[in-house]
Amino acid sequence: MMQMVMEQVRGARILVNVNWDLMFSVGTVICGLLAGAFLGQALIG
Repeated sequence: MMQMVMEQVRGARILVNVNWDLMFSVGTVICGLLAGAFLGQALIG
């Protein structure tokens, strides 16, 4: 029983690590796009 719980905790930790990496990547792309839009608006407008 305890071994099963430990395996589930390890699986959940891996899932969180993968999702954290994905969220960080998506957030970086969004920040880059917003910065580009801001600079483009400042130069044009």
